[in-house]
Amino acid sequence: MAQIELLQQMREKASQRKKTIVLPESHDERVLRAAEILTKGKVASVITLGNEQKIRDDAKKLGVDLQGIRIIDPDKSDKLSDFANIFYNLRKHKGVTIEQARETVKRDIFFAGMMVREGMAQGSVGGSVATTADITRAGIFCVGLGEGISILSSFFLMVYPDRVYSFADCAVNPNPDSAQLADIAISTADNHKKLTGEEPYIAMLSFSTKGSAEHELIDKVRQAVNFVKQKRPDLKVDGELQFDAAIVDSVGKKKAPGSEVAGRANVLVFPDLNSGNIGYKIAQRLGKAEAVGPVNQGLKKPFFDLSRGCSVDDIVNTAAIACLIAE
Repeated sequence: MAQIELLQQMREKASQRKKTIVLPESHDERVLRAAEILTKGKVASVITLGNEQKIRDDAKKLGVDLQGIRIIDPDKSDKLSDFANIFYNLRKHKGVTIEQARETVKRDIFFAGMMVREGMAQGSVGGSVATTADITRAGIFCVGLGEGISILSSFFLMVYPDRVYSFADCAVNPNPDSAQLADIAISTADNHKKLTGEEPYIAMLSFSTKGSAEHELIDKVRQAVNFVKQKRPDLKVDGELQFDAAIVDSVGKKKAPGSEVAGRANVLVFPDLNSGNIGYKIAQRLGKAEAVGPVNQGLKKPFFDLSRGCSVDDIVNTAAIACLIAE
């Protein structure tokens, strides 16, 4: 399946879900152009944030049609006081005052986070201007981690002509412990199913397969497998598995006979960021896979981070993914 085909399918599926996505950084022309595409293509209902007159002036200069796009100015919103009070109660244990809370939620990405938290939008896509650190803070502070999930993580869809894999975590967590690794696996499996429609088969990767070596790094992966099985007995997971045992049927049968995952894994969970980041780049550059992402996961609702070098299409596609992941 080519990347363009997969992404087109995602846009079409997203349009059927009729979700509302907030694009907070309307001062970026890429965001306005993406808002127009999302709206005209009926991929999602779009809310942009900022000074309404400036947004309309910018759109006119760019030739962007704002018809059907809702504009909210955080400074003038009747939700500002409510959001400030909610944020204050969430963060007062950290010494945040009500005045600081009000100034914080006026910021576009934090206002977007409160909108998602309160159900005014089903997801947010930002980061074309804001830093990853700011997007992460807004997501954790406003939206919060999902029930039973201990960590915000990320995954890539790795698209080959005949298969789609999910690789995690290749962008966020340097050295997750076994419990965090289990939560990364659970989040990735659930999102793989939402985006591809496939049943997830989770391989917890290592440099050993089923006791072929012994080391504390392998112990971490084995413990993570046990945690996944305890928390989500409905998921198919196995490990520790080497990469070839995970995806090559003949190798899987030889190295891990009887495993329901070995040789057929489509969710590949790396033990740390070193291996994950290197692995996805090898797959992309030498294996010629198309990499879609990174996609943030682990929060209660989609609150996604873009690369600051993103294209208009990247924003549109990420919004479509948010629609598919949203409950």
